[in-house]
Amino acid sequence: MDVGVQRKIDQGLGPFICRALSLFSGGRAPSETPKRILIILLSEMGSLVLGCSMFRRIREKYPQASIHAMVFEKNREILDLLEVIPPENVMTLSERSLGGLVSDSLAAIRKMRDLRFDVVIDCELFARVSSIFSFFSGAPLRVGFHRHTMEGLYRGDFINRPVLYNPYRHISDQFLALVDAIESTSVPKNKFESCADVPKAAPRLRLKEGEQVSMQKRLLGDFPAVAGKKLVLIYPSGGILPIRAWPLEYFCRTAKELIDRGHAVAIIGLPGDKGLAKTIQEHCRSPLCIDLTGYTKTIRELLVIFHFSSLLITNDGGPGQFAVMTPIRSILFFGPETPELYGPNDAATKVFFSGIACSPCLTAYNHRNSPCDGDNQCLKVIKPDTVLACALEMLWKEAVR
Repeated sequence: MDVGVQRKIDQGLGPFICRALSLFSGGRAPSETPKRILIILLSEMGSLVLGCSMFRRIREKYPQASIHAMVFEKNREILDLLEVIPPENVMTLSERSLGGLVSDSLAAIRKMRDLRFDVVIDCELFARVSSIFSFFSGAPLRVGFHRHTMEGLYRGDFINRPVLYNPYRHISDQFLALVDAIESTSVPKNKFESCADVPKAAPRLRLKEGEQVSMQKRLLGDFPAVAGKKLVLIYPSGGILPIRAWPLEYFCRTAKELIDRGHAVAIIGLPGDKGLAKTIQEHCRSPLCIDLTGYTKTIRELLVIFHFSSLLITNDGGPGQFAVMTPIRSILFFGPETPELYGPNDAATKVFFSGIACSPCLTAYNHRNSPCDGDNQCLKVIKPDTVLACALEMLWKEAVR
């Protein structure tokens, strides 16, 4: 289902439903120690990676609790790869059509009521659908971000453990605040000390025996020209938010410069990104520039390729977050969103962020609906020569370590 349609439904019907449900915010008394906890995290896959420390904190504070999660169907695989909760404890929602979403939502509500959750942690920022799920779960403790004294972005008054959204703190810290809010008696609920001592990095992917060798053999069999070359992966797509994409022309120039210096370049992405790959290949005119869009059928297969590649150059999005689960070094472009909130928790990543006056423009307050006319100067001011120099330095360091 188109993201624009989702926004319209959430903004149009969401406040009315939340207002109505707030009239019936009572429920059963909470238990002294939570036995079942549900985490609702419907955002992009990258947010699941950034939420790893939250899952660790829950397990640390409530070791006897059964932890469950609700995610969109397309994000299910990354949650399984992170291995933070048992696969059987994951509920999924399809967003391929409105009918499928409604059907899955009704089934999820029935399951939530049957499981009788003690706590629901709603990790969405200001989307209303997740808060509505938290109400219908029947859980006595409902934790979520709340507007408090801010105007707009109303999500109902039935969130009885409201956490003040803080746009100046990294999202992984704010996810931790949601866990601490379960037992907090302060207002706002997230008055706690720095989270510097909490491990933030996602766990490394556990490869199966022979998995990497098999993928290398397959890739070299299909693209023999790249044998013996350092492989640089580039992800030129902006995904569902094209405004996040570094200019395609810049990717073309960077790819050609890398090839001219003896490296191989592979364009990664979904099958729908083949047009971008074709443009880069036509610019490079070299067998060392290969198209891997749609080549991997699963995220796991992509992460296996990350294990034997030397560098990833990517727009803000899933691949940049997934990379922290592998040894690969990364260059990541931010502009419409800020790395202060969404940067990967990984020292092997170099982030480029210009911070011009209008950046970032995708926020919780506008449902990530940028007012930009498409001329994303925040990314255009990051020049290919600067990125190339950084890439070459990282490739050299990778060679000597």
